[in-house]
Amino acid sequence: MDKPRRDQKSGRKPDHKPFRKFDSKFDSKFEGKSDGKKPEKVGQSGDQNHAKPSLRKGRFSNHQSSSLKPRNTKVILPRHDQRPAEEEAAPSEENDLLYGRHAVLAALEGDRQLNRVWIIPRLFYDPRFRTLLVEAKGKGTVIDEVDNFRLNQLTQGGNHQGIAAQIAPYRYRDLDELIQQAKANAVDPVLVVLDSITDPQNLGAIIRTAEAFGAQGLIMPQRRAVGITSTVMKVAAGALEHFPVARVVNLSRALEELKSAGFWIYGTVAGQGKAIDQIELRGALGLVIGSEGQGLSLLTQRHCDHLISIPLGGKTPSLNASIAAAIGLYEVYRQRSISKLY
Repeated sequence: MDKPRRDQKSGRKPDHKPFRKFDSKFDSKFEGKSDGKKPEKVGQSGDQNHAKPSLRKGRFSNHQSSSLKPRNTKVILPRHDQRPAEEEAAPSEENDLLYGRHAVLAALEGDRQLNRVWIIPRLFYDPRFRTLLVEAKGKGTVIDEVDNFRLNQLTQGGNHQGIAAQIAPYRYRDLDELIQQAKANAVDPVLVVLDSITDPQNLGAIIRTAEAFGAQGLIMPQRRAVGITSTVMKVAAGALEHFPVARVVNLSRALEELKSAGFWIYGTVAGQGKAIDQIELRGALGLVIGSEGQGLSLLTQRHCDHLISIPLGGKTPSLNASIAAAIGLYEVYRQRSISKLY
């Protein structure tokens, strides 16, 4: 079979369509055929030379007419109200993980509801956990025996010590309930009030110290403050199972309610007020601790009965919030322990 001869000038095969026809078809595709209309002429009426764009001034030219733009085309833009999947799956207080033997053991012994527990087989048959896990399973907790690799994935490399648990949301107490419970448990109750603590490590340390020195509870604001998360529980080392926490909308109003209930409010400030060892910390009192960076706000200071400070002998101007709370709570505990001796 003979091969088809090529054109001597162009070198194309005889049955090959010219590039000019292809360009004309491409142009006519966008000249109103999609909506059933006849293509509009680019030039003036009766001017046949400008009915269609030439190859030199076609769709690649800067002088292309607006009639060559595609019609009835939809531009799909990304929706800004859709969050990425990793942002939607961010951990919160509702689906938080608690891990570590001491923290999970304290949660099993307390009243907290655990939705799920992941544990290595060796620890599952440990006498410390076996009975508690059986009781938790009877209350609806799902118990999964897994390996260390799975626990590393769940805790993102945390020190899980062979066990982790998905905890139900922490149940905060009402302020009135906390005040009544504090008065029922102690003659001179002590409540710790936090002014916008944002570091979960500080919050966990304050809760652990307050429970250790015999305080009856803690009050914290809802906004601009960290809540009770797994990190707070782990740092608190089980203290939250025996220590009530109230979360209030308005901290100033809560301080006024404490005053109406017979509490004296002492606010800790740096370099102001009376030295903490020079004032009698007796009776029902509320010890207010400021935030990490700003300390007590001016509004909170106005609602305090007394401003007290911790005397410092070095060049460091202030202390960490959890350290200041620990020193203040110890001074309250020391003064009351001495008064019992006389």
